[in-house]
Amino acid sequence: MAAESKSDDMLSEYKSVERPTSPSFPKSKIRILLMEKISQRAVDYFVKEGFTVETADKMTFEELSVKLPTVHVIGVRSKTKLTGELLRKAGSKLLCTGCFCIGTDQTDLSAAASLGVPVFNSPFANTRSVAELIISQMIALSRKLGDQNKFMHKGQWRKTAAQCYEVRGKTLGIVGYGHVGSQLSVLAEALGMRVMFYDIVPKLPLGNAMAMDSLNALLKTADFVSLHVPFTKQTNAMIGAEQIALMKKGSYFMNAARGKCVQIEAVAKALRSGHLAGAYFDVYPVEPTDETLCLANCPNTILTPHIGGSTQEAQSNIGLDVASKIVKFINEGSTTAAVNVPNIAMEANAEVHRILNIHQNRPGVLKKINGILSECDFNISAQILKTNAEIGYLLIEVDKNKEFSGDVKEKLDALPETIKTRVLYSPGKI
Repeated sequence: MAAESKSDDMLSEYKSVERPTSPSFPKSKIRILLMEKISQRAVDYFVKEGFTVETADKMTFEELSVKLPTVHVIGVRSKTKLTGELLRKAGSKLLCTGCFCIGTDQTDLSAAASLGVPVFNSPFANTRSVAELIISQMIALSRKLGDQNKFMHKGQWRKTAAQCYEVRGKTLGIVGYGHVGSQLSVLAEALGMRVMFYDIVPKLPLGNAMAMDSLNALLKTADFVSLHVPFTKQTNAMIGAEQIALMKKGSYFMNAARGKCVQIEAVAKALRSGHLAGAYFDVYPVEPTDETLCLANCPNTILTPHIGGSTQEAQSNIGLDVASKIVKFINEGSTTAAVNVPNIAMEANAEVHRILNIHQNRPGVLKKINGILSECDFNISAQILKTNAEIGYLLIEVDKNKEFSGDVKEKLDALPETIKTRVLYSPGKI
């Protein structure tokens, strides 16, 4: 059932660019399924663009197995797992997926790419929300607010200044100086903190922040250590007992990045021994957690259920960001900002047929495709190809004065290397 737009004014600053008047497929027949209470702003944007939107809170694997083959796009957050098995059940109708969050851990990116399904996410839209959360938790840890709150709820009055500190004048060590890390740096300096950071990629320091030569050097110096790195082979379990031991006695550790980057047993042991004065965790190696979580009931330890980007502002921004990327892919074939396929784009052009071909990266594919178009007397006016190790993505524009028949698309689909072909600006083809 199509969702009705609730706020045209809310989207006025993101007015649609002028689109070709002859789309490849009636937009109203393109079905978009949004899971897990994705922002209404995304729903409104899709509806304004003319698509049919359906929303759902959650579905079982079996329910999604039945539902996916009926939709062209699925949008998820962190709870819905788009496994390779599930994506393969979706069939050829699935055009792309949207991860309405920073991470893409819930989606099998390799399987999606092998099926010709680009995956889009929003790596920057909740930057401010995460940075503000870390600032708040850093102050809370330095004043033992988590423990004091628990005592008060139990009717225990434990007023004390022992081991409670201001953050002004303390040193914050940021591991990963990307969008969140750099904004956290600015906020911390405004509080009067000294900021240092470590990143494997050279970054321009903001304000008076100082780049460190190594992670170990940062750990040995900082009063607070905050982790802001993506999950990769290099960052997997990057903080363990050895790294915790390097930290100053009485320092604090915070992780709102990715749970698998930290060996939480080592942190729990350091908290109970008193080596660490406190810790904050928003992410965990396994989510959701349960009563067996080793960090539970550690002294001066604040735990939250992955809420770094859970603000109304962040979810609204994420909703619009991912929705706009999906619409641009459907309407124009643009894969700019896709995380699992080569990134290419062309400006919208209603005067041509546009062919989108995702194929296995093998020698001679381009020659075969151009050969088919030549045999069918098409004049190629523009062409962009980009590949990675596994697949290639090709955008071709051919003159529109010749009808693009279904036979041509069938020939392209019949190539053994072709994964998926779409044709834009030719009514009835997708």
